[in-house]
Amino acid sequence: MIPRELTTKMLSLAKLFPAVTLTGPRQSGKSTLVQEAFPDYRYLSLEDEDLRETALDDPRAFLDRYDSHVILDEVQRTPALFSYLQGAIDRRNEPGQYILSGSQNFLLMQRISQSLAGRVAVLHLLPLSYAELATAHRTPRTIDDFLFDGGYPRPLTMGIDPADFFPNYVKTYIDRDVRAELGVKKVSEFNTFLTICATRVGEVLNVTSLANDCDISTDTARDWLSILEASFIVFRLHPYHRNYGKRLIKAPKLYFYDTGLAANLLGMESSEQLLTSQYRGNLYENAIAVEIIKQYQAIGREPKLFYWRDSNQKEIDFIIEKGGQPKYAIEVKSSSTYRPKAFENLEDLAPVMGLDPEHRFVIYGGNETFETRHGQVIGIDNVNELVG
Repeated sequence: MIPRELTTKMLSLAKLFPAVTLTGPRQSGKSTLVQEAFPDYRYLSLEDEDLRETALDDPRAFLDRYDSHVILDEVQRTPALFSYLQGAIDRRNEPGQYILSGSQNFLLMQRISQSLAGRVAVLHLLPLSYAELATAHRTPRTIDDFLFDGGYPRPLTMGIDPADFFPNYVKTYIDRDVRAELGVKKVSEFNTFLTICATRVGEVLNVTSLANDCDISTDTARDWLSILEASFIVFRLHPYHRNYGKRLIKAPKLYFYDTGLAANLLGMESSEQLLTSQYRGNLYENAIAVEIIKQYQAIGREPKLFYWRDSNQKEIDFIIEKGGQPKYAIEVKSSSTYRPKAFENLEDLAPVMGLDPEHRFVIYGGNETFETRHGQVIGIDNVNELVG
């Protein structure tokens, strides 16, 4: 197993809360992580039909038997169990009673908010970060390899070709989560919708245009976007909310939680094809956004991450806010060659936000880290400098 940065935070929260919930996309390594982190706990997977039926048939007896130091995996499959879990937790009132994990965030969080609010700490495990791969001495040969391969543990550790892994991943996700658990009936149309979303990576989201391209209603497009977000497939990055006297674009940008999946949906068959792809810059920008999110989530925090674009088309790729104020302004360039022009928008807009060169970053495709009079230049392997 490649060590996960989230482990330390998860162990510390288990000493404070009766239950810890770990959620994230399918195949992100949740089951492996909870078993490795809590080796003395009883592991129960509610994917097992017999076990699931036992839990649903007599939930009180089930929880009387498994009332402490238990991992309940894919727990969203047994929604009726949550109200009984509340009683079991309150009866013992001890930290670390249950570790709950699941892949369907919408269903899982719905049950938690109804029954376990205040009793459970919630963490998210996304696919492997660049930092985790580097720590495990599995750094990709090139940035294009990282964009193409993505971060899902199984293909990286088992040597599965992404061209084989991702089509099967999508089929399983759509059959199990979209069709079976969320009741989407237009499966073929949903698959098309997912593919077209990949062509919008890093772009300002126009839901009406997206709906028209898929021949569905805008309401359906919004519903399906919510499903993709709840499943940790895509996320929306919102524009910065302070206008500083500027007219700002109000629509969010669309990104994928894994660039490997996005690249596969775009028809990429090898990392070499990314070199000449029109999507290369957008995918690298996507990778940086997710790397920032992963770094924050590894310490149990959600980053205040935004983008800026005004009516004059002046843009800053990312703004990280702390304490209600902008902390860092970031421009992303996929080229491995640094050019001072990369700071052009930062020099124009960052002073308006009160950000001096020390808080202006260009993240490029190279490996060197250095300071300039315009700001700091780093690669993806130094994104951790932006956390904390």
